[in-house]
Amino acid sequence: MTTVTVPPNRVFDPVQCARADTFAEWRTLVSDSFVPLEVRSDATEFQGTLRSRVLDELSIVEVTANGHQVLRTPALISRSDRHYFKLNLQLSGHGILIQDNREAHLRPGDLAVYDTHRPYTLAFEQNFRTLVLMFPHEALDLPVESVGQLTARRMAGDAGLGRMISPFMVQLAENLEALSGTTGHRLAYNAVDLVATMFESELSIRREPVAGTHGDLLTSIRQYIEAELGDPELSPAGIAAAHFISTRQLHKVFHEADTTVSSWIRARRLERCRRDLRDPILTDRSVGVISARWGLLDPAHFSRIFRTAFGEPPSTYRRG
Repeated sequence: MTTVTVPPNRVFDPVQCARADTFAEWRTLVSDSFVPLEVRSDATEFQGTLRSRVLDELSIVEVTANGHQVLRTPALISRSDRHYFKLNLQLSGHGILIQDNREAHLRPGDLAVYDTHRPYTLAFEQNFRTLVLMFPHEALDLPVESVGQLTARRMAGDAGLGRMISPFMVQLAENLEALSGTTGHRLAYNAVDLVATMFESELSIRREPVAGTHGDLLTSIRQYIEAELGDPELSPAGIAAAHFISTRQLHKVFHEADTTVSSWIRARRLERCRRDLRDPILTDRSVGVISARWGLLDPAHFSRIFRTAFGEPPSTYRRG
């Protein structure tokens, strides 16, 4: 077996390929390549292959294997600090995704999302091929609890936005070698943005309330923040006034979503800065210009919070 570990903070130019010729090898390979997983199979003979492209904390992995099950258990979740979403595109064969008391039956072309921070099961009875796009929660400009309404729900590849996004994802699977350098980074995050658009469309169709939160108000506020990130004067008081609520009510809404206004603004600004630092179109702009574009005017402060969030200074990250 050629085993490749693909940690989420490394950038590889070549496509990483790994093959397992026994189930024991596959069990190790799968957990090393994604998040820790329990893997089960009754097969006496087993083969599986992973083709991976890792760009910062975003992983794109094509999985081809014999039928088996993978489980994300509470014990395994407790060992992980980072929270990721995984989007599956079924390329061939059939799969079943179970999470949050829902079950999605996936046919070729279908998409489904799940959260690595909550238990899930993926089962494939026969040989299959699937594409997995794994990205951190903060890569989306959608509330985690809103995306939680979509976990383990089949998003058909032949209906709605799936008719456009599913073929695009298929092309990613067929052209992993093209996702190299800063251009590949931009293209990969464009895929995440497309996925977010599909999620927004699905949420608007379902129109389910977010349990335990002021769901509609929270969504409206976060959309407002996203549009105003570049304003250095963006503040809780201004946000509250724009929505005709008190700052106390604003803080309560975010508290119910297990976050704060300030941390949400900071996380979104840092995510926008991180993307810009790897954007080939913006190579002529300095780190200071990029941070100022997103409302972070103090270079020293920006460097400090960027390093805390991503493990290295923005200048070093840009050269990576």
